[in-house]
Amino acid sequence: MSHPRCFALTALSLLLINCSTPQHAVEEKYILVSTNITVPYWQEARAGLNRAGSQLQVKVDMVGPDTYDPKAERDQFRETMNKKPTGIAISVSDASLLKPEIDAAIAQGIPVVTIDADAPESKRLTFIGTDNYKAGVSGAKVVAAKLQGKGNVVVFTMPAQSNLRDRLRGYTDTLAEHPQIKITEVVDIKGDPRVAFDRTMEILDKNTKVDAFVSLVSIAGPEIAAVLERKNATGKVVVAMDTDARTLEGVQKGTISATIGQKPFSMAFLAVKMLDDLHHHPVKSLTTDWSQDSFSPVPAFIDTGATLIDKGNIAAFMEARKSETAAR
Repeated sequence: MSHPRCFALTALSLLLINCSTPQHAVEEKYILVSTNITVPYWQEARAGLNRAGSQLQVKVDMVGPDTYDPKAERDQFRETMNKKPTGIAISVSDASLLKPEIDAAIAQGIPVVTIDADAPESKRLTFIGTDNYKAGVSGAKVVAAKLQGKGNVVVFTMPAQSNLRDRLRGYTDTLAEHPQIKITEVVDIKGDPRVAFDRTMEILDKNTKVDAFVSLVSIAGPEIAAVLERKNATGKVVVAMDTDARTLEGVQKGTISATIGQKPFSMAFLAVKMLDDLHHHPVKSLTTDWSQDSFSPVPAFIDTGATLIDKGNIAAFMEARKSETAAR
């Protein structure tokens, strides 16, 4: 007969073994698919991805082309899907191109969430990112105030991305309240910052009347500012997007009036957390239209927030950023 004390010790040992057993299996892997993955914006997202992977003790990876190339991103998504990862997060460069791929992954039982740029007509489970319409409204208010209600505006964007369309809509709706402010040109930079540089140079060389330049993408703002500085063109309003080093330097120097900072770290971090939760607490069906269900276990949209950064708060923003970087 076993001694009661021995039984108690054995039970305690089993409990400790069970408690120390990790929740996550070694084969779990979450992959973020994007494009232009070498730019600073996506390096911040990679940091968020890695932080979540470290906390959850799961494998994570970010893949995609080094330049803006929607077809290459689609091919990378297909390759990722064929590897049967535990979950996929994707920033959608072209919603029409990637919708069938997202739907195919969902049909195969692979959870997919979108971050940064959405494919709202796809069967993705949720979108995690900026309220892009609100971001456009915020930028437009800066333009209207700086121009004092009158002037010509050129916008740099990439029309295929739904998030950028929403930003532009925020600008156009808000500037419509100021009839003497006109958006005279919308430039598709096609993911190439050189297009923004060259077009800004042409505008200045031809003395085209442009009072404000708006960048809806992270890579165009610094190029616009560089041209204005090179040509010593003062008095122009520049509203940029995101917080890479050159953009923040432009705000500090005054060549960029303001920029709208997003949270790619948070987007990627939350994407892994949500995909992990969906894996360990699966929904009854990935193909359910949760938008029609008032008891939906997944939100349609998670707003990670955005910050308007200008001369007034750039120092505080930089200090907070430095503190967070040091803590990693």
